[in-house]
Amino acid sequence: MIGVGIVGYGYWGPNLVRNFAEIPGCRVIGISDLRPDRVALAQARYPGAMVTTNCAELFDDPRVDAVVVATPVSSHYPLALAALRAGKHVLVEKPFTATSEQALRLIDEADRTGRVLAVDHTFVYTPAVQKIREIVTSGSLGQIYYYDSVRVNLGLFQHDVNVIWDLAVHDLSIMDYVLAARPVAVTATGLGHVPGKPENIAYLTLLFEENVIAHVHINWLAPVKLRRTLIGGSQKMIVYDDLEPSEKVKVYDKGITVTENGDAQNGKYQLLVGYRAGDMWAPQLAVTEALGIELRHFLACIEGRETPLSDGHAGLRNVRILEAATASLRARGRVVELDVDQARALPVMARQSPELV
Repeated sequence: MIGVGIVGYGYWGPNLVRNFAEIPGCRVIGISDLRPDRVALAQARYPGAMVTTNCAELFDDPRVDAVVVATPVSSHYPLALAALRAGKHVLVEKPFTATSEQALRLIDEADRTGRVLAVDHTFVYTPAVQKIREIVTSGSLGQIYYYDSVRVNLGLFQHDVNVIWDLAVHDLSIMDYVLAARPVAVTATGLGHVPGKPENIAYLTLLFEENVIAHVHINWLAPVKLRRTLIGGSQKMIVYDDLEPSEKVKVYDKGITVTENGDAQNGKYQLLVGYRAGDMWAPQLAVTEALGIELRHFLACIEGRETPLSDGHAGLRNVRILEAATASLRARGRVVELDVDQARALPVMARQSPELV
């Protein structure tokens, strides 16, 4: 039986507690939040759990094997570090940390203590993204040309991070998981329209050493909710719409063909571009809550001392891009280079993915 303590019972905390409570072989030992009203709500819903305003009680409790940090990003590092030093396995809500230096320190501490460290990149565990990765890895799309995503809605305005750190983190984690290539430069533009609040709209462009480009559009101030991603290849293309009730992933046998036409004797050639329009295929996907899949995977990694799919290094790669995008945003879209050696590091998809449960 793995005992779990959840720090933070705000927006995401209740979902975490509910899923952990439903997993066999897992017990929610305690829930912590600084706000008395949230503490009272947690106590009413889970009378068998220890509920407290002092998270140190969870860190000190020998019944707690793993701690989940679901608090504002500014507190992720000190809370996760304290939990690791207390000998707990740790799952941190996205984004992993406020800086890449903090992320590196948490990774080092987890290695030193031999504890599992995971980041809550929930979309990586969705059946849709799992299928997309399978399709991309198979090579059936051909050479990847671009990754283009839109993630917009009306609200929820955050007080501690801008829209890049709040929404783009989802698309960056998906891109990191499904693409073999790693970005080497970032440019970002955006604006804030609410006084005293951070930027609520932004556009990110990521450049790669390969002939690949990625674009991410995020917005808190849109009249409709859109969650759509396009992945274009030389042979086929994918449209992923997370709001579709059934056919979330569609694979299109569409593209272009380029042929040479000319006079070989005179050495004059003309490139002719033709268009190919074939069938559309929508793979069947399991209807399973991604968070439940992720938490079961986290617990399985604890039991087997395995590396999580969204480990600290995945969180670090994400934070490095977010830092570069923020620097570019402050400099009105200046291109910010990422470390090329880091970008060339072993990609996630080159490793065997752990079996999801």
